[in-house]
Amino acid sequence: MKVLVATEKPFAKVAVDGIRKEVEAAGMELALLEKYTEKQQLLAAVADADALIIRSDKVDAEVLAAARNLKIVVRAGAGYDNVDLEAATAAGVCVMNTPGQNSNAVAELVFGLLVFAVRNFYNGTSGTELKGKKLGIHAYGNVGRNVARVAKGFGMDIYAYDAFCPAEAMEKDGVKALSSAKELYATCDVVSLHIPATAETKQSINEALLADMPKGAVLVNTARKEVIDEPGLVRFMEARPDVKYVTDIMPGNHDEMMEKFAGRYFSTPKKMGAQTAEANINAGIAAARQIVGFLLNGDEKFRVNK
Repeated sequence: MKVLVATEKPFAKVAVDGIRKEVEAAGMELALLEKYTEKQQLLAAVADADALIIRSDKVDAEVLAAARNLKIVVRAGAGYDNVDLEAATAAGVCVMNTPGQNSNAVAELVFGLLVFAVRNFYNGTSGTELKGKKLGIHAYGNVGRNVARVAKGFGMDIYAYDAFCPAEAMEKDGVKALSSAKELYATCDVVSLHIPATAETKQSINEALLADMPKGAVLVNTARKEVIDEPGLVRFMEARPDVKYVTDIMPGNHDEMMEKFAGRYFSTPKKMGAQTAEANINAGIAAARQIVGFLLNGDEKFRVNK
């Protein structure tokens, strides 16, 4: 059986070595497609693959149709909106993610962005401290839990809202559970976004939700670009010159944001959440192990499609 690693943005060599070790120890063949520049290269490479490991690479109906032998796709990371789940299900292909492998890396980035923001982007003026501030975590999954852990070290007062996580689980971690997103945004000085991009959440972070944020609030987005109502965010920031927005997902209206909100807005050039050596290695090797477990033993623990 053939396992293809198709990564426009490649894994680190040590991660690829770890993936190869897992795959070959199971008696399977590993193939690499790295730094490809055209979709046709991916279509050709998947033609005889039994399994596929990707990062932010898109697996749509066309890719699935070209992959005649494909049985499983694993997205090395938590998000999987770059895979067409319906098309995969129709093709009889199992789709998995690798939850938790990038969580600490994303959580640390949240605080890198936060300190940068509250210290006025290091422009030499007097900023504020995080200690004693109210932190709101929107979605209390693997990343949210790590954000809460780090926030304790900063001495922050931690709140969270998650429609699918029991309040008891949050309270057990010393986190105050709130009953709605509206309450979270109205309560907290800082809100860190960790919701996935779904039909329900896309553009849900809108002007109405943000309107009641406290004076001097900071919104941090290391989740997905699509969850932000970008025109609504512009209107909110125009009306509220005291607030800041920092993200590792460049908005579609980046130039407008830079022009209008210099000193209050920052975006990294590319998504940075999982860009650490450790996360790169962890997610890649986890993906390989999940493929081996599925192909040899039928293990579907991290399946995300029906």
